[in-house]
Amino acid sequence: MAAPGPIIQVDGVSAYFGEFQALRQVTLTVNAGQRVVVCGPSGSGKSTLIRCIYGLELFQEGSIHVDGDQLARDRKSMRAIRPKIGMVFQQFNLFPHLTVLENLMLGPVRSRRMARDAARELAHSYLRRVRIPEQAEKYPRQLSGGQQQRVAIARSLCMEPKIMLFDEPTSALDPEMINEVLDVMTELAESGMTMIVVTHEMGFARRVADMMIFMDHGEIVESASPERFFSAPESARCQDFLQKILHH
Repeated sequence: MAAPGPIIQVDGVSAYFGEFQALRQVTLTVNAGQRVVVCGPSGSGKSTLIRCIYGLELFQEGSIHVDGDQLARDRKSMRAIRPKIGMVFQQFNLFPHLTVLENLMLGPVRSRRMARDAARELAHSYLRRVRIPEQAEKYPRQLSGGQQQRVAIARSLCMEPKIMLFDEPTSALDPEMINEVLDVMTELAESGMTMIVVTHEMGFARRVADMMIFMDHGEIVESASPERFFSAPESARCQDFLQKILHH
């Protein structure tokens, strides 16, 4: 067995929105199977970073490689990389006029040219995995927020990606629904999925992450193991952030 190498390599990436610099020379290496949690105050560049990796935002400097393919700074190169990455957003982005099952089958049938029967079977297997097999024939509006987010996770998994990106996946949920989504994400992490998760859920981070990253003003200020990150953060900015978030 070859040792797992970097599956995501971000080198010196800077991103601008007009005059505003959202990312400043960000460099990050993520190995296959690694679970990275990114935290930081709002506006620190966390979402921009993972949106650049997914190809939703264009960056102006530096390079990003995903599973050996370079992500060019244009839209076309996304076609090679996009199938390798699943992304889950704050909003669930489900098609309201399709049932849960139809939402899950759409990608495999359209993008992966999968036969409908095989896609249906795949969709059912991932609904079981996110613990809502009984919701297959319902429409998104009939589900709770937590259930809708689990459908969104299952929909990403139906594309069988190598990497999952989560952009504050619980921030739109009522408090009592957060754990049901985090439990599914924890199981996914334990199965060996490479994950980058932008979140303020520090209990989840302690449980699941093998690397913590703290961002502020578009820069990675600190990266460390969870043990060191939570017990002895080095930068004053990180200490201040953790104090606010852990004690409110």
